[in-house]
Amino acid sequence: MMVSVDLLPLLFQGAAVTLQVTALSMVVAFVLSFAAGFARLSRIKSIRIASSVYVEVFRGTSLLVQLFWLFFALPLLGIELTALVAGVMALGLNYGAYGSEVVRSAILAIPKGQTEASIALNMSPWLRMRRVILPQALAIMLPSFGNLAIELLKGTSLISLITMADLTYQGMILRTFDSSRTFEIFGLILVMFFVMAYPLTLFMRWLERRFSAGRV
Repeated sequence: MMVSVDLLPLLFQGAAVTLQVTALSMVVAFVLSFAAGFARLSRIKSIRIASSVYVEVFRGTSLLVQLFWLFFALPLLGIELTALVAGVMALGLNYGAYGSEVVRSAILAIPKGQTEASIALNMSPWLRMRRVILPQALAIMLPSFGNLAIELLKGTSLISLITMADLTYQGMILRTFDSSRTFEIFGLILVMFFVMAYPLTLFMRWLERRFSAGRV
């Protein structure tokens, strides 16, 4: 099928916005994943409860509703966010909640003997986590983090609903001007999402091999 080049400039602009939102959201989600994951393992009950409430609320409610709440509802309380900030926050908070469970379960999966051995070597809790537990836990986390990263990239299509000119939004604009080219427009969007997602998949696989090297 021949694709008219007149569609590409607008779609490329949208793809750039999609990649920007994806990168920023990944940073937020990554930080929250570890913060909430460690918090849920804290010995302090109030910290465990607060982190559990965050995780259950954002895992148990719709990402779309969270996005609308941040962008449309918060202004009613006097807090106005730009579409970019609202989109990044919604995606980061949502996927960070899922990622926190990945972090928590990976740390709990490390055999207790590893902790006991590091205590016997008189390691501090921080050194024990950094040198013994976390390197092993990262190898367990990476496959799940890779899946979450791909899901986050695909989830960015929702930000078109709060007027962000991402790839999906630009596709809808093009379709509005010429609905007879719907198949061509959305076919291009499918291909472009795949082109963006596949290098991310390869990168995560490379990280998995790197962290798994020399481990059984």
